[in-house]
Amino acid sequence: MLRVAIGLGIAQTIAWACTYYLPAVIAVAAAEAHGVSRTLVVGAFSAALLVAGLCSPRVGRAIEAGGGRSILAVSALVIALGLALLGLLPGLWGWTVGWLVLGFGMAMGLYEAAFATMGRLFGQQARRGITTITLFAGFASTVGFPIGAALMPMLGWRGLCLLYAAVHVLVVLPIYWFTVPPGVPTATATAKPRPDAAALAWARRAFLLLAAFFILRSTISAVFGVHLIALLEALGLGVAAAVGIAAAVGAAQVGGRLMEFTLGAGTHPLKVAKLGATLLPAGVFALLLAGPVAALPFALAYGVSNGILTISRGTVPLALFGAEGYAVLMGRMAMPVLVAQALAPTLATPLVEGLPAMAVFAMAGAMAVVALGCLMLVVPRPSS
Repeated sequence: MLRVAIGLGIAQTIAWACTYYLPAVIAVAAAEAHGVSRTLVVGAFSAALLVAGLCSPRVGRAIEAGGGRSILAVSALVIALGLALLGLLPGLWGWTVGWLVLGFGMAMGLYEAAFATMGRLFGQQARRGITTITLFAGFASTVGFPIGAALMPMLGWRGLCLLYAAVHVLVVLPIYWFTVPPGVPTATATAKPRPDAAALAWARRAFLLLAAFFILRSTISAVFGVHLIALLEALGLGVAAAVGIAAAVGAAQVGGRLMEFTLGAGTHPLKVAKLGATLLPAGVFALLLAGPVAALPFALAYGVSNGILTISRGTVPLALFGAEGYAVLMGRMAMPVLVAQALAPTLATPLVEGLPAMAVFAMAGAMAVVALGCLMLVVPRPSS
């Protein structure tokens, strides 16, 4: 399992750096080249997330039916095609087409597909593998931003996209093909008794509460991902301080994943998720209570919380619902999460621009409390 997890972790690091984090590197240059506003350029990326969300349930069913190797391999080719289109097609329409293709590739090739593949292959033992994947991929922005910024002056944004396309064909595709075992274990195909009404009611309630939790938390993360620096500056911090504090979030996310990997290894994933979910409201409360002086503690609490919950997106459903049907479940849960990530930054812009920063942080804290309440209502499967 470790070999598969490390391979997927390396591939996920490259995939995230070349897709999700790519606009941060090239959006300004692309907007200038196309002669359009940055809003339109970023809007194409939001459309890609919508496409990814809508396709995720189908991807989950495909992984459940035949395993993840072929799906992940195709994702490398589709992402390569989307990146090539970004680098070759002219105008805003070409940029948009490229991102729509990338949306299909992201549905097949980011965390949910990797988690579903691990769960399909290794069942309840996949938790350590899922954590290992996120430990590697947690450095996607740390690696992607400086490499992209260093190559941009030499290659331009189009050349960078073409290089990333080649990397997916020459590096990511072979990793998927040679490290992920083909097919699925036949031992999992054993007959099981039909669940009774109480078990079905528990499963439906647990799924809805869990989905609500991840939607709310993904909404908060998407808004902070775009607007956090501006919000910190609005608190009265200088530009350098705001950027430094925002950068601390990434390091704290990796720290949260390391905590889950070590300290949380012997604890039920649901308990770990509840602890992680508590950190963000606590950080916001400290910020509201102490003011800008608590900006760094808030950022660290938020980052650790995000790091833990990234893993929880894969481990909690596996622990609650089991390995059978896990890939389908991950696909169903990914759809509303990705849609929320696509829409939230744009919908939140008027609030960020029109309200005091503390009010926005308070709203995020309130959403985090509601999310925590949903998670607290989730209980393990009742014994029959």
